[in-house]
Amino acid sequence: MPVKHSLRVSLLTTAALILPFAAQAQSFEDTPYLLDEIIISGSLTPVPASKTGATVEKLDAAAIADAAVPTLTLLDRLPGLSYSSNGGIGSTSSLRIRGLPAAYVATRINGIDVTDMTGNKIAYDFNGLVGFGISSIEVLKGSQSALYGSEAVAGLIDIRTDNAVAPGYNTTVELTAGSDNTYAAGLSTKMESDSGMLYFNLSHMKTDGFTNRPGNDEKDGFEGTNLTFGLEQDLSDVVTVGLTGLYMTSESDFDRSATDPSGYATYDSKGLRAYTRFDTGAVQHEIGVSLFDIDRSDPLAPAYYTRDFSGKRRSVDYLGSAELSAASTLSFGLEYTEEDFTLNDLQSDGSLTETKGGDDTFSAKAEWLFAPIDTLDLSAALRYDDHSDFGNHISGRLAAAWEIAPDWTVRAVLGTGFRAPSLYERYSSYGKEDLKEETSRSAELGLERRFSDTDFLKGTLFYTEIDDRIDYDFATSTYNQVKGTTTSKGIELSGQYALSERVSLFGNYTYTDAETAGARAERIPRHDLVVGLDAILNDRISGQFTVQHVADTVPSAYAPADHKVGDYTLVNASLSYKLNDATALSLRIENLTDEDYETAGGYNTPGRSAYLGLKASF
Repeated sequence: MPVKHSLRVSLLTTAALILPFAAQAQSFEDTPYLLDEIIISGSLTPVPASKTGATVEKLDAAAIADAAVPTLTLLDRLPGLSYSSNGGIGSTSSLRIRGLPAAYVATRINGIDVTDMTGNKIAYDFNGLVGFGISSIEVLKGSQSALYGSEAVAGLIDIRTDNAVAPGYNTTVELTAGSDNTYAAGLSTKMESDSGMLYFNLSHMKTDGFTNRPGNDEKDGFEGTNLTFGLEQDLSDVVTVGLTGLYMTSESDFDRSATDPSGYATYDSKGLRAYTRFDTGAVQHEIGVSLFDIDRSDPLAPAYYTRDFSGKRRSVDYLGSAELSAASTLSFGLEYTEEDFTLNDLQSDGSLTETKGGDDTFSAKAEWLFAPIDTLDLSAALRYDDHSDFGNHISGRLAAAWEIAPDWTVRAVLGTGFRAPSLYERYSSYGKEDLKEETSRSAELGLERRFSDTDFLKGTLFYTEIDDRIDYDFATSTYNQVKGTTTSKGIELSGQYALSERVSLFGNYTYTDAETAGARAERIPRHDLVVGLDAILNDRISGQFTVQHVADTVPSAYAPADHKVGDYTLVNASLSYKLNDATALSLRIENLTDEDYETAGGYNTPGRSAYLGLKASF
């Protein structure tokens, strides 16, 4: 099959295979699990889920569809993921995978690296991203530096808004209104044919919010607009060209301190990726060029604070893939990336002091996929990174998926990784230019039992250790290497079972033991349990009910004495009513019991919230 069709056709084929089970799948429309769907992020080339040794969780469009649901909320309910937030939507947050914070999580939107190179750590803040227009989210867990380089020590989150569903034309409009004067609207259009596709997704959200800090009376609002777009066209039987882009802008209020509620921040980012795929017979090729710019501002910053943050990322990449035999595929690639940032620090006389920094990285990578027998799939990946400031580093990953008996699969992964110091950690007023890179090792072992197309039970043991971790040193007022080894280990359990043709039970549990130099890591729950029911009540009404219990969390050392970080239970419910085949009403209630809790000491979280939505497709 020519490469120009491979991804598009594989996605369409997957959709076609699922159609016979559509009636049953509708009853579980908010659960992310499908059998043998195509996984894009688990290897350098897309592979069926049953053939990858890596642990990948996937949220599909049905689970993400509500325009007003923060993606952070959805991701938090997946096994192995947790987060802490300094208030409501738009406030600073940190998503963690298996106990490791956002600085170790690579993030892509339609193939564009959207991590913020201006922050104290290079990371992506999900708290301003809502779900409208997103086709799928894949969470690839464990050290993935062999595939994705620095920042992928904990894994990768791959967000797609361009996934093909079926040929033809489709437009979706969604309106949502709810608590805290929250209003959201979204428009999505996709056109798909055998020779190309065109899509765009536009959404806008505004909310008055609630006060981020206890004791303050004002509300901390948020307003944001997100746009993603793309096109792809076959120029011939062997050549395809494409373009994808994004633009995100927002303004959010925040409390600068417990006594100063006056802060607000602006955020603007834009990205483009142009690519071409072509087939030369034995080898299939893809060449891409990506641009990503980000500008953040704290207009009311006091003296000696950074007021303006600006960063740029430019990259060129090549990926080749050759089918060596029916059982063996070799993929190989090259990448070159430049990053730079500019900071403006406000001085006491009102003047600005400018700080600049930059670096570049050249990378070469390869992955070999090999199936010696029908029931065993192996992969070996190796990556070489040559950093302009830190020299070279080699990362590797070995993975296996072995069907030891019908419907029983064992998965195992060994990986190494690294994280280069961020530009802020080296060049800001708190930086230290002689920092060295962090290094990591990880391992996981899992077992999965499939009972049917939708029913399964799986468990995974995981372990990661990091040396030379970089953190802020209050004794020297600079960033320094932390003595000792940071470790995160635990177990993930998840499953789904159809109680009847109309009702499905699902759940997951994660135990995480994360430490640095023998001390418990902060803001990471040791126990995280999610249990829920999906149901079709009749031909028009469907619903979901979930309970999440989080326990044994260590607060930050700087949390106030009256903080509320601790055990909590959240109850959520949603209903959907079909007005006709193309239009539906929805009602969603979050935190049904109005639980009073905190994920970051001294910062409020949403109370009971209700949202009413209208969605139409044509």
